[in-house]
Amino acid sequence: MSRARALLIVMVVWGAIYLPRLGTLELKSEEGRRVLPAVTMLDTGDFLVPQIGSDPYLRKPPLVNWLVAGSFKLFGVRNEWTARLPSTLCVLAVALAFVLVGRRKLGGNGAIAAALMWLTNFGLLEKGRMIEIEALYVSLSALAFLCWLTYWRDRRWLAWVGAGLFLGLGLLAKGPLHLVFFYAVVIAVLWQARELRLLATLPHLAGIVLMLGIFAAWAIPVLEIARAAHVTSVWSQQLSGRLGTDDFKFANWILNIPRGLAYLLPWAVLLPFARFRLLESEVDRQLCRGLSLGVAIPFLMVSLLPSALPRYNMPLLAPAIWLLAVFVREHALVWPKPLRKAITWTVLAVIAGMLVYSVALIPLLARRAKIRPLAAQLDSEIPPAESLYAIDPDYQPYFFYLHRPIVYLDRIDQLPPGARYVLVQPEEEKATEQRHGQPILRLKDYRGKRIILFEMGRGTPR
Repeated sequence: MSRARALLIVMVVWGAIYLPRLGTLELKSEEGRRVLPAVTMLDTGDFLVPQIGSDPYLRKPPLVNWLVAGSFKLFGVRNEWTARLPSTLCVLAVALAFVLVGRRKLGGNGAIAAALMWLTNFGLLEKGRMIEIEALYVSLSALAFLCWLTYWRDRRWLAWVGAGLFLGLGLLAKGPLHLVFFYAVVIAVLWQARELRLLATLPHLAGIVLMLGIFAAWAIPVLEIARAAHVTSVWSQQLSGRLGTDDFKFANWILNIPRGLAYLLPWAVLLPFARFRLLESEVDRQLCRGLSLGVAIPFLMVSLLPSALPRYNMPLLAPAIWLLAVFVREHALVWPKPLRKAITWTVLAVIAGMLVYSVALIPLLARRAKIRPLAAQLDSEIPPAESLYAIDPDYQPYFFYLHRPIVYLDRIDQLPPGARYVLVQPEEEKATEQRHGQPILRLKDYRGKRIILFEMGRGTPR
């Protein structure tokens, strides 16, 4: 297949799956935690320290917030579509990389098969249409794998430095877990090829320096601006939470492996049809053995961690797909004759299913909105030109839908004299009334948390 035809197919499949009604549903799950810091960045001009409400949000690095803010700025519109577009573009970038870069090793058929597997993987079908960290994080991990697997034999500087670039960006997206998967695969492949000495070369060292430098360029200023002890405490809690037993639930833990395999569907079902004996080259057999070990061992190890979640293994998608693409290229998948068009028909079925979901189901789901109605109620009580003062509001995703200035304050005594509309939590109700505030709206959000809107200057002083 020609490169131009492969690119056209990738663009059509991507557009049919990831673009229809991308912005129809309101923010859900953790999307608000990715969007609200981006809004605050644009409002304040502070792109260094992410913020939710009146507090810094340091549990995750800011790359996803930067991308969302950039999308808002580029399109001049702040809505769900522009918020989610970076995720879909990250997914597309990997598919294009399989065709343009991976083709060098996978051949035309293997490269297009890999790109289609990537686009129609069940894990990405969910994450790629949301502004969540996983789509960005897994895509950056995939680009690191693609760069290294393509060039490690003959263009080693490009392999290690290119991988270091994407691994460094991955650190800015979520943290260091993807390094476990990357080096598990790399070490397994080098071990099978008897090339472990490459880990001690200058190109590898340069890649590590670049990777750490990218993260340090953000982390060091943050440690200087914010309280360093608080920042390191938050980061250590995040890391220990991945390894500890505080959230251990046996019923969930025992399902980690089957749920993790579900993220590899539908293409994991091809693995039983793969035959190593049909790989003509010993180099290919070594590579595939290394990829098999590099995917299987960390998958089992991470899945068995007490606090692990199935999505933690998603960075293994790219090497698993590369492994299958090699078998496709070498015609080393042995299956019954009726299944020989399995890839084509599976891709078409996924496209059809996603189009049905977009056209028929998303409008029904949109009618069950829980966040937009809260914002509409607040908007109806506040004149358009007025600012809203939010006192220690915590995480409130409906702020995304309030297209008015929002001023975040830690305490009610910080309220300026001219403030008119103030949003507080129940524990601040009495203190707000004492400042001549009168409650005009009481709401309960989808999590059961109560909030109270006050109009200042109408209450009776105590």
